[in-house]
Amino acid sequence: MKKLIAVNGSPRKNWNTVELLKSAMLGAEDAGAESKLIHLYSLNFKGCTSCFACKIKTREHGFCAMKDDLSSILEEIKTADAIIFGSPIYFMNLSAGMLAFLERLFFSNYIYSQEIPSVFPKKLPNAFFLTMNMTAENFERFKMNERLNFYYFSAERILKSRSKKLMAYDTVQFKDYSKYESSIFSEEEKHQYHDETFEKTLEDARRIGRELIQID
Repeated sequence: MKKLIAVNGSPRKNWNTVELLKSAMLGAEDAGAESKLIHLYSLNFKGCTSCFACKIKTREHGFCAMKDDLSSILEEIKTADAIIFGSPIYFMNLSAGMLAFLERLFFSNYIYSQEIPSVFPKKLPNAFFLTMNMTAENFERFKMNERLNFYYFSAERILKSRSKKLMAYDTVQFKDYSKYESSIFSEEEKHQYHDETFEKTLEDARRIGRELIQID
């Protein structure tokens, strides 16, 4: 049976990012696969420490020498048939947890070789699900695709498969905006946009989960 791994890079376990990931997991299950959800913020791990153990000529490549909660997950990913990276956008970037995770996953499977830069053992279909407070217009205005392109490029180079992408714009951040300093937002407009668009985004997530599993 094929397997999809969904990686939640949000500190929240039941909000926008996770909703999209769970919908994608249903899509994978539609296609006859099993799925697993990993909450990065439940794990005790750090980003890459630049020890370069994964680059030593006399050692087997493709393994991170650090030993923590992420170690077994990095190895489990090699057995998956698809992976989804889910992250909120914080201060114009992926979450710190997702960045640390990608450092460990990508760098440990990359060697400084012009001939074979990636030592990841297989082609791994993948996708990025990004949730954000900014509108689609501001996403374009601040050239966010240019900011994020390196992660897409790295996924394609290391995992040997071009990333699918799903954006959820202008998301609802709080259940009750009156409790927070948030005068730059209109709670009514936020909820209206969510009601008009989020169900379609969930459908897209489910479709992508199904498509990733069906890639040969």
